[in-house]
Amino acid sequence: MPELVAKIPRNMFEVEIYARGLREMENVVELDRQLMEIAGLRYKVDTNHDIVYIEFDEPILGIREIRTIFLKLGLEPLIIGAIPPELQSRTKTERLNV
Repeated sequence: MPELVAKIPRNMFEVEIYARGLREMENVVELDRQLMEIAGLRYKVDTNHDIVYIEFDEPILGIREIRTIFLKLGLEPLIIGAIPPELQSRTKTERLNV
């Protein structure tokens, strides 16, 4: 009989974001609307501390897209901890010589 093995994701991407003002109910509701539309994304809101914990199995969003969601709500997101390299901006920056 073949052995059944649960498929475990190889990578899990986690981002913790502080956004002052998130605890206001209208901000929580609107953020919920924005994040529910993103397939494969899981999140938890800590309204006592204005923090959102986001996790997903594949890099479906980058940090720029995550920041944009918060900025559209009038919230300034601050990333807590290290940003996984897969979520960082994919554009290269060139140093300008003046």
